[in-house]
Amino acid sequence: MEKLVVGILAHVDAGKTTLSEGILYLTGKIRKLGRVDHKDAYLDTYNLERERGITIFSKQAEFELGNRGITLLDTPGHVDFSAEMERTLQVLDYAILVINGADGVQGHTMTLWRLLTRYQIPTFLFINKMDQEGTDKEKLLAELKKRLNDNCVDFTWEKASDETLAEGEIKELHAQFMEEVSVCDEELLEKYLETEEISTEDIQKVIKDRKLFPCFFGSALKMTGVEEFLHGLEKYCLTPEYPSEFGAKVFKIARDDQGNRLSYMKITGGTLKVKELLTETEKADQIRIYSGSKFELAKEAPAGTVCAVTGLSQTYPGQGLGIEQESEMPVLEPVLNYRILLPEDCDVHQMLKKLKELEEEEPELHIVWNEQLGEIHAMLMGEVQIEILKHLIWERFHVAVEFGTGNIVYKETISEPVEGVGHFEPLRHYAEVHLLLEPGEPGSGLQFFTACSEDVLDRNWQRLILTHLEEREHPGVLTGSPITDMQITLITGRAHLKHTEGGDFRQATYRAVRQGLKKAKSVLLEPYYEFRLEIPGDMIGRAMTDIQKMNGTFQQPEADEDDMMVLKGSAPVSMMRDYQAQVTSYTKGRGRLFCSLKGYAPCQNQDEIVAEIGYDSERDLDNPTGSVFCAHGAGFVVPWYEVEDYMHLEGIDESELGSTIPDSEESIAGNRNSNNQTDSGYRPPRNAGVGSYEDEEELKAIFERTFGPVKRYKEPQFKRTFSSKSDSGSYYRNSSSAKKKEKEYLLVDGYNIIYAWEDLKELADANLHAAQTKLMDILSNYQGFKKCTLILVFDAYKIEGHAEEVITYHNIHVVYTKEAETADQYIEKTVHKIGRENQVTVATSDGLEQIIIMGQGAHRMSARGLRDEIKATENQIRQQWHEKRQSSKNYLIDNISDEMAQYMKEKRLEKQ
Repeated sequence: MEKLVVGILAHVDAGKTTLSEGILYLTGKIRKLGRVDHKDAYLDTYNLERERGITIFSKQAEFELGNRGITLLDTPGHVDFSAEMERTLQVLDYAILVINGADGVQGHTMTLWRLLTRYQIPTFLFINKMDQEGTDKEKLLAELKKRLNDNCVDFTWEKASDETLAEGEIKELHAQFMEEVSVCDEELLEKYLETEEISTEDIQKVIKDRKLFPCFFGSALKMTGVEEFLHGLEKYCLTPEYPSEFGAKVFKIARDDQGNRLSYMKITGGTLKVKELLTETEKADQIRIYSGSKFELAKEAPAGTVCAVTGLSQTYPGQGLGIEQESEMPVLEPVLNYRILLPEDCDVHQMLKKLKELEEEEPELHIVWNEQLGEIHAMLMGEVQIEILKHLIWERFHVAVEFGTGNIVYKETISEPVEGVGHFEPLRHYAEVHLLLEPGEPGSGLQFFTACSEDVLDRNWQRLILTHLEEREHPGVLTGSPITDMQITLITGRAHLKHTEGGDFRQATYRAVRQGLKKAKSVLLEPYYEFRLEIPGDMIGRAMTDIQKMNGTFQQPEADEDDMMVLKGSAPVSMMRDYQAQVTSYTKGRGRLFCSLKGYAPCQNQDEIVAEIGYDSERDLDNPTGSVFCAHGAGFVVPWYEVEDYMHLEGIDESELGSTIPDSEESIAGNRNSNNQTDSGYRPPRNAGVGSYEDEEELKAIFERTFGPVKRYKEPQFKRTFSSKSDSGSYYRNSSSAKKKEKEYLLVDGYNIIYAWEDLKELADANLHAAQTKLMDILSNYQGFKKCTLILVFDAYKIEGHAEEVITYHNIHVVYTKEAETADQYIEKTVHKIGRENQVTVATSDGLEQIIIMGQGAHRMSARGLRDEIKATENQIRQQWHEKRQSSKNYLIDNISDEMAQYMKEKRLEKQ
């Protein structure tokens, strides 16, 4: 059976749950209509929902409509639970937007419409409560076209044609409907002008493409218009096509009555089966198909199914499984911060652990532990959510908590580009990270890029640094608030072959961010509301004065109906929190204020807020701004303003900080974004040298600064010197003073060369063995001219049970390493054995490997250098052949051996 996932959304009290009851009743899912006011609605499964008459958590119901199985997801309507609703949007095929016919398009309805547009969800509109006095279908349709989209079209003409109308009137209604539909799409309009007809398939397609929004009118409570709406839903929906490979999108975490953790997900490809491995260590123990408060167990869930899976402890909302990509973070974020007040006998640390468990189910809570004050804080949307949370905590943990006064959730950004350096090197640890911090577009969140060459820092380390950048909220240095609207680019870094661990790069990355923020010009951001104020015309002056006092802005007032004026604009959340009560008071109930979160903008009174919060970044021991260096076997801390004097890698010039980085090539990790990120593309380095180690003297200086002077006549020295950048490079011993080499060796890192040469890389993508063979042929020709001992090394460390294998291919040696041994390790081992007595060159573009082999007494050659050397050799061979051919009339005779010449002379004498 075909499957379709449909979500139902609305402003609070629009009648969304009542419409859901009507749909379930007409499709035979329930035998009796429930009502919100009777506290027996099928989808209000939580006691507090029935008591308050609102939807708090998204619910699922299964029913059949024609030949389709429909999953109906009922979402919260109250603005305080918007994040729960937004997570559900990410798994919908279609949406039903319910609008209160008595109130028209309200503020939160506009927010819902923007989210539906953002997630590109095809939408049907049901205008409810049309039985109430004062509702006017034509006026409502005009408002929908004006406030939402001009392609909102009335689809109730079929119902009108069923009534007692003349044939001519029916034709006129049909023609009018077709004209309104056709103008929604240019291709459709051309087709209609040619044929004067539009097929159902054409209408389905433009609805799917969000070029047409069907509107139905009725009353869910009195069951008028609901059946026609269902008929339209069945007729005009298209069933999605899913790939055969497994994919799933997690959109909700919950717990059942027994405390079992449930991961709600939509299967977006293939089939999920019980006991199937979903992560590296966890399986799907049960697959539950919920409908209301009850569920059925299933052995498998095909694509299109929404199910709850047990047995997963590490999943999170927005996570993608299989081929599915992770979702973006919700746009609607909490803007208020509340202190949670615990009873005196309550263990604060145990309670923090329990609240973190609750945060899994409600990620927008954002439970924060303030170490300095010993307090638990929660970020929330508003007062209604507080009441629900208090009830939830009591019901789940039997602890009566209270909430303190709400404070605004601030954020921070920077106004100019800056470089941040983080170094972490206690004894036997090492990592250094250089980041470029740049201001981003307002509302862009944090965006992470890499512009570091793999010759400088291995791909795996770069991925790890990007992971550390996005795995947490990084606090700013003004108030300790999270940073946002920034682009952070990895420009360079360094690891040590033996002493670097993953945790070292975490510390270096965090410290690089903090050090950059300390150098930057930080800007405090506060949340702003976008408002629509409907007010009597004679009070518009009072309203405009109020908005100005709030540091807000507004557009030219617009005249509305019935002597009302409309004022639109934006103002800080901190100033508008209680303004609704004032509007109600001075307009005697006639005024209406609609607010939706617009985003963050610079704080008008930054100095005052910073002083009031009193955050000291240097006393925040959990987020240090300095770095750790090592000297004489012990680590020591360097403050942030002196880190550049001790760092090992060169930074970027200040004059380059403002320059634009062009998009080019493909990023190592793609675009690693968080918090509503939309930019994409690779960010190459500003001083873009292809191969940052092409300069031999620079490489030697880096080596000496990090590992000590190069001594080719001794064992490699790995002692670091940390005196100063200016001291480096003064102890280099020229190779001419070393012992004379007896034999010439060339060691080639096979896979490194293959994936560095574009032609071999393309061949390897199609056939790796062919690429290996081609490289061996090229090197055989090269060795035939150079007469060196050439050893080509290929990794086989991932092949289980593989022993080291050495074969002779024409005139070169080909080595396949043993299991658990990389080509780098084999080359280092070989260089260590022969490097002191022979002239050894290693061909690789692994930057760290180049440094290490220099310390072993060998020379290095980059992949590009080897390519150039081979081309030069080929040109030299051709030139010699050409010269010899031109200098002799008979090239073959001139180049025969002495034995052959003597033989030919004897033959001539015999003939004579």
